[in-house]
Amino acid sequence: MDLIKTIEEQQKKKNPAPFKVGDTVKVHFEIIEGKTKRIQIFEGLVLCFKNSGIRKTFTVRKISYGVGVERVFPVNSPRVIKVELVRPGKVRRSKIYYVRDKIGKAGKIKELIGSKAREEMQASREAAKAADQTEAQIKAEAKAENAK
Repeated sequence: MDLIKTIEEQQKKKNPAPFKVGDTVKVHFEIIEGKTKRIQIFEGLVLCFKNSGIRKTFTVRKISYGVGVERVFPVNSPRVIKVELVRPGKVRRSKIYYVRDKIGKAGKIKELIGSKAREEMQASREAAKAADQTEAQIKAEAKAENAK
């Protein structure tokens, strides 16, 4: 068991993105199609966090052409380049599955405002700056591979 825990600790991300349930986020996700790599952005509402440690995941929901689309992302995945906080939300539950049944304005989450929201946005921006460097590296590698 100790061996497994040490391996998991090595693979954890150093600075996880500071976001919580109810926030609207942009997830920059690396897609590999054959030999080409690209970064796809998935923007939506964080519904829940599940598990813990290296296996921690979060679910993001968006409405695309009138249909609800959900996607589960591992927090510590190397393919998740960065998670950018768009709008902090104000919720009182840890899992907001009830949003799935809501339509239109009823499905909206209140926005968190004030000093607490400013602190969260500032922390998110700092984390995004660090992630931008990683994203630039991936784009440079992809460009070099395409040039060959």
